[in-house]
Amino acid sequence: MARKRNQAYTEEFRREAVKRSEKPGVTQAQVAKELGVSPQQIANWKRQFKRLSDKQFNTMDGVDYSKKESEELRKLRREKAALEKEVEFLKKAAAYFANHQE
Repeated sequence: MARKRNQAYTEEFRREAVKRSEKPGVTQAQVAKELGVSPQQIANWKRQFKRLSDKQFNTMDGVDYSKKESEELRKLRREKAALEKEVEFLKKAAAYFANHQE
């Protein structure tokens, strides 16, 4: 499962690496070698996930920055854009029919 140096790892891959390294009798170095990453990288991922699980960076100034909230926000923005296009079309259609009704 070795990767190129500049490729990003999926969250699932990182979580699995951390989970494996936390098993009894298994070292970070063993898991790192098996997955083709450095032991320090696994330590970094552990630290990041601990911070996220403590909700250190998920909420700031009353705004929820969690992944779930971000996905919902993107979905709502797409829906809003589609509705705005629909409203614009309906305005044009109404104007067209108003002019041709005479």
